[in-house]
Amino acid sequence: MLPKIRSYEHRYPVPKFDLNKDDIKNFSNELRGFHEQFADCFHRSESREHFFKYMAGQFSQLERKSIEPIALAIEGGNVRAMQRFVSVAPWDDDKITFKYRSYANEDLGSEDGALIFDESGFLKKGKDSVGVARQYCGTAGKVDNCQVGVFAAYVSERGYALVDKRLFIPEQWFSEEYRERRQKCNLPEDTVFMTKPQLATEMLKEISSEKTLPFKYVLADSVYGMSPEFIEAVDDLPGTTYLVSVRKNIHCWLKRPMIIRKQYRWGGKIRTKTFLADNESKPITIGELAKSINDYFWYRRQVSEGAKGPIVYEFTRRQVILAAEGLPQKTVWLLIRRTIGDEPEYSYFISNAASSTRLKTLVWLSGMRWAIEQCFEETKGELGMDHYEVRKFRGWHHHMLTCMLAHFFLWHLKIRMGKKSAIYYAAAA
Repeated sequence: MLPKIRSYEHRYPVPKFDLNKDDIKNFSNELRGFHEQFADCFHRSESREHFFKYMAGQFSQLERKSIEPIALAIEGGNVRAMQRFVSVAPWDDDKITFKYRSYANEDLGSEDGALIFDESGFLKKGKDSVGVARQYCGTAGKVDNCQVGVFAAYVSERGYALVDKRLFIPEQWFSEEYRERRQKCNLPEDTVFMTKPQLATEMLKEISSEKTLPFKYVLADSVYGMSPEFIEAVDDLPGTTYLVSVRKNIHCWLKRPMIIRKQYRWGGKIRTKTFLADNESKPITIGELAKSINDYFWYRRQVSEGAKGPIVYEFTRRQVILAAEGLPQKTVWLLIRRTIGDEPEYSYFISNAASSTRLKTLVWLSGMRWAIEQCFEETKGELGMDHYEVRKFRGWHHHMLTCMLAHFFLWHLKIRMGKKSAIYYAAAA
């Protein structure tokens, strides 16, 4: 069940996707019109036709939407030709992506839009698919043999869509032992190891510099929230507010401590040493802080309607000074969420929002990440996002790109038709 928060707790509601087959009279013709916009992204007419057929297969009722079943089910399909098209044939990926985000802006763009970063795992058998390894897979909820993609989603009062992707390549794949696998998977030779936050940072900078999608907020879980590089990249974007999850072991102060700087000479050079003026002013963890806050300061909010009734959390916030290597750094909002009960579980978020920001805005932002989870659920459940059997680097990116386009195409139909529907109020899920 998706979140449904009370109207005074959000900046804008997010519409529900509720299009069905009965709403579309000539689906194939609509899909043709959508594909014509990308005709100049392929050099050959055969590639343009494969592009259409592959996506048409993703919309089919096939139980398994990988290349072979699609090619066998679609009129005029050819298995080997389609395999080559997805995994080997050149596409102008950059041009497709730029056009796609431009069209997404036309339908979904908003000055109050949000970019959301998260990863999704894809379980795999064997060891030959690019980037496959035993690693944590959120889909399975455990360490398993899988590939992991890092994705960016866009959400606004008009809807939500995936707008970028990167395949996470584990560090061991860059060892000499994996040389043959890298070659078989056609991993570009100039590819270097990048962490998930670095991949997200790369996408953030690209989308920002491209200036096709306006956004005011950036949201992410603790994998990215704990990355100074990712946070710095958001801070460098004027007028952009982030709210990211963090772990309970982050240290902070409620009041900025005094520091002392002393100069000394070492190796013929003048150096500066910084330390706390009062050794007693040591920072505490945000986990310790949360448990010390009196019940008077916690606000109870119903954030969603679950299968067993309303889901309620309590929230509080504090402006804190983050600590790094025992010294004070920047001031941020700390939003704390806890479950109801004798032994509450806590969740933590930090934000660079203005000091005048109200609690309800932070609560609203803390729940907006459900939109990217909904993107994963819909593309996997309806479009075969996790059905692929390609092993090559280019094939993974092509498959994910078609899934992103297919999902947006459905949103476009809903928006084009002006179909009114219920709304999902973003809340803390």
